[in-house]
Amino acid sequence: MTLLDIEIGLERQRGVLDLRAIVESAAEFLEDAPAREIIRWAAATFGDRLCLTSSMSDALLVDLVSRVKPGVDVLFIDTGYHFAETIGTRDAVQQVYDVNVINVAPSRTVAEQERDLGPRLNGRNPDLCCYLRKVEPLNRALEPYAAWISGIRRDESPTRAGTRVVEWDAKRQMVKVNPIARWTQDDVDNYMADNGVIINPLHYDGYPSIGCAPCTRRVAPGEDPRSGRWAGLGKTECGIHL
Repeated sequence: MTLLDIEIGLERQRGVLDLRAIVESAAEFLEDAPAREIIRWAAATFGDRLCLTSSMSDALLVDLVSRVKPGVDVLFIDTGYHFAETIGTRDAVQQVYDVNVINVAPSRTVAEQERDLGPRLNGRNPDLCCYLRKVEPLNRALEPYAAWISGIRRDESPTRAGTRVVEWDAKRQMVKVNPIARWTQDDVDNYMADNGVIINPLHYDGYPSIGCAPCTRRVAPGEDPRSGRWAGLGKTECGIHL
């Protein structure tokens, strides 16, 4: 039992579980902990009110979490604009790993959105398109949970450089756990090779960062891996992690 476990136990005995206070303690206590230890803490603390999200770019996070918490809920946002390879990766993950993949859909189909807001909203107003097809559906899907696990890393972009391993998600009033926040791309590559992790085949076709098909292009050798996302639109994040 750790000091953090004792602190959480005392909070529960008093009948007051201040998640924000726990976040601060956990962020400091777990900063240098291995990813699996961070996940183990989250699973012990939140139980079935813990889930993870996956874009199905690969199954690294799914592999990590399912080893600690078999049967965990995996939220996949089916925007209606995904590459066929991404949908195939989702289906493979459901078959191979001991997880419960939950397909999260926007409130409007692509056809309904184009009828109401016009075609190619992603090109005219990418922030609104991302909100309607990613952010809002995820917000709804996260409502039953107290905490969620994401796979974002500090080295991915300047906007993610300050990511903590455990954070308070003020927008959603819940805990956000980032177990691989400190990992480098080499750490990612080594883990996936050592553990035979499922990888979206688009990675082998020049797509190191995979989003919706209309907003993702191939990246040339030497370019920033995320430069293929919303290229030419001055946009770097969909809004989920901001």
